[in-house]
Amino acid sequence: MVEEFTLRVLAGARFEQVDLSDATFHQVSFRGAGFRAVNMSDVRIRGSLVRNVDISGEVEGLSVNGIDVMPFVTAELDRRHPERAKLRPTDAAGFRVAWTIIEGLWGETVERARHVEPALLRERVDGEWSFIETLRHLVFATDCWVRRVLLGNPSPWDPLDLPWDEMPDTPGVPRDRAARPTLDEVLALRAERMASVRRFVGDLTDEQLASSTDPVLEPGWPESLSFPVREALSVVLNEEWWHRHYAERDLAALTARA
Repeated sequence: MVEEFTLRVLAGARFEQVDLSDATFHQVSFRGAGFRAVNMSDVRIRGSLVRNVDISGEVEGLSVNGIDVMPFVTAELDRRHPERAKLRPTDAAGFRVAWTIIEGLWGETVERARHVEPALLRERVDGEWSFIETLRHLVFATDCWVRRVLLGNPSPWDPLDLPWDEMPDTPGVPRDRAARPTLDEVLALRAERMASVRRFVGDLTDEQLASSTDPVLEPGWPESLSFPVREALSVVLNEEWWHRHYAERDLAALTARA
């Protein structure tokens, strides 16, 4: 039986782990609504008012009035951030260049963070991760995609690793949201993990880049599958660039507020 909600006021309601697949919304107000970690694949919006909408995330194939706007978005991001073009490498040498760019960008951001009141580095802006939480998550990403998938370590995680919020509890994978490490503690861990990426891409060959990994059979994340080496490294580059982009945005907001 299909449930119907007609002439109902659900303002301020919270929907979590709710399946609305194939649901129909007609004359519904989403004014001021927030969507986080939602799957909007194949959503169709017709005859609607869309004003001052801010979308951030993995967006592909977004059409507005019949025009796919994502090529324009990509081109504008590349114009504003010229380094992005080099973060889509096609060979081993390109991945070495890309990682050097990531190291340089994060070096600038960390230096900026050191001039921010330490307490602010634990604050979240608009519900996003704090600066320290962002660094912890990137340690997790490196552990997953480089140390586990590419290097075959079945349990590469540090207690300070921070998975994404919606990840289900996974045996052996830490998720201590209450941890309060200092910036220097997290940076030391981060430096170790970044060095492991540097070593891997330093020895990378084009033949290896074109190959796939052997599945890691022990429980953990990512799951026990074979991944193309190129894909695993591209995930790391993508995580690094976007989270640095978000960190810069939030540091600017924190600094302005202070």
